[in-house]
Amino acid sequence: MGFGEAVKTCFSKYFQFSGRAMRSEYWWFFLFVVLVSAALAVLDKILFGTNPETGQGSRVLSSFFQLAVIIPMLAAGWRRLHDTGRPGWYLLMPMALGLTTLFVMLGGMAFFSVLEQGTENPDALRGPAAVLGATGVIVVSILQFILSILMIWWLTRPSQEGANEYGAPVS
Repeated sequence: MGFGEAVKTCFSKYFQFSGRAMRSEYWWFFLFVVLVSAALAVLDKILFGTNPETGQGSRVLSSFFQLAVIIPMLAAGWRRLHDTGRPGWYLLMPMALGLTTLFVMLGGMAFFSVLEQGTENPDALRGPAAVLGATGVIVVSILQFILSILMIWWLTRPSQEGANEYGAPVS
């Protein structure tokens, strides 16, 4: 499958999470998303300039594009994992780890905030809270890195030969 056909296929299967997707379908579409995002980022900078205080450019066009392609990109990855014989929901593991981390950190902040209220010396809790928080961030960063490498590994694996539980191979 070539570049144009892969882009056309992924947009025609916008909400299709069932079935299988060949390596070329997924990776050509991935390249399309990266190239268009980069071009739109440059166009955003030309059209909207940068904020003189922060040096950051407005990302109007690239943000709209990325919102438009998040579902077909997720669907293509889901089908790609099916093609390798893995469940598509594995694609959500890095995001699930990130969300879990967010809730745990917010819960930890709330917990230590309540503990600070009930003690005479709240400064004594700041050191342990910082160590616990930093340790958690390091552990989660390592896990996120491992999950990312694993995801790339799975998405680059060859197609499972013959039919699998997700359907017949795509030709």
